[in-house]
Amino acid sequence: MAGEDRLTQFDKALLGLRSLVMSGEFEVSARLPEVSLSERLGISRTPLRQAMDRLVSEGLLERIDTGGCRVASFTIEDITDAIEIRGVIEGTAARLAAERGADPGLLAEADRVLEQIDAALDAPGGADFDAYVRLNARFHDLLARLAGSAVIRREAERVARLPLASPSSFLQGQELYPDFQASLVRAQRHHRLILSAIRGREGARAEALAREHARLARENLEYLTKTEPSLATRVPGFALVSDG
Repeated sequence: MAGEDRLTQFDKALLGLRSLVMSGEFEVSARLPEVSLSERLGISRTPLRQAMDRLVSEGLLERIDTGGCRVASFTIEDITDAIEIRGVIEGTAARLAAERGADPGLLAEADRVLEQIDAALDAPGGADFDAYVRLNARFHDLLARLAGSAVIRREAERVARLPLASPSSFLQGQELYPDFQASLVRAQRHHRLILSAIRGREGARAEALAREHARLARENLEYLTKTEPSLATRVPGFALVSDG
């Protein structure tokens, strides 16, 4: 029971701290106040420090030589690179899945997820956005698993934790983008083409499609930074992006 309690406290600390960091609650490069944070999150300092360790490994926090942690900062180029790396990793996952032959059970589950995404997009009264976000994340998790490689799945999870690099990053604040519904339909078409290429054992095509799919995030990033920079701060994680 004690172990379960520690795990619960760690999860609470990790989720709470990551949310605060991504929302821009703390100034970039400012030292995190451990005492007030533990009180705010309702946890002891031990799980809080464990959560800080995790966020350091994810790149959201940095160690301070004199002790403690501070919020990391990222340039637009950093985010662009992270999105590109995600595309490379997911592209590799898709290619290996096609070349090695994907697990039939995972393929069937991916089919079901895509059917549910179709239903979310065609929901009465407009797209069910919350369902789309959840199902999109599930599809990308399955894509990373289809290669049958624990290394690829781990690295896909790692890069997706960086601000604005996850498959769902620019799905928050969806009202900011023109023709947003059309972009969701386009993304869903990518999903189906990727899965079709994997089934057809077309490794090069599956890889190219997955990399093109990741670049949808780059298009949204460029739109916010170049066309509507005043709206960018409404996207979770953008508070960590600096001009330098």
